[in-house]
Amino acid sequence: MKKRQIKPLLPTLREKKRYLVFEVISKRKLTDFSEIQHQIWRSILQLYGEAGAAAAGVWILPEKYNAQKQRGILKASHTTLPQMKAALAFVTHVGNDQVVVRSRGVSGMLSKAQTIMLS
Repeated sequence: MKKRQIKPLLPTLREKKRYLVFEVISKRKLTDFSEIQHQIWRSILQLYGEAGAAAAGVWILPEKYNAQKQRGILKASHTTLPQMKAALAFVTHVGNDQVVVRSRGVSGMLSKAQTIMLS
């Protein structure tokens, strides 16, 4: 008996994603991305809960973090971008350091988000 494969979702049925480039501003360079990632997730979960975070489809991309410029990329649903920007604004501490996390730009393509991150 031949196995049936599941058909992939049509592009119109897929979740539309956006890439949000963020910058961490602090007095000293923060090289530990896992701590930054933890604080961003903590902020999202405090503001919107687990159901809101799941609905937003948030992914923080650790391989796209630039430690020299302290910039990274977050992937989320196109409908939840204002909520993600608000969650980034509520990150005030990373470890013992006071920080400000601000949005640098939004793109629908990862390559364009990387050029925003490097500029």
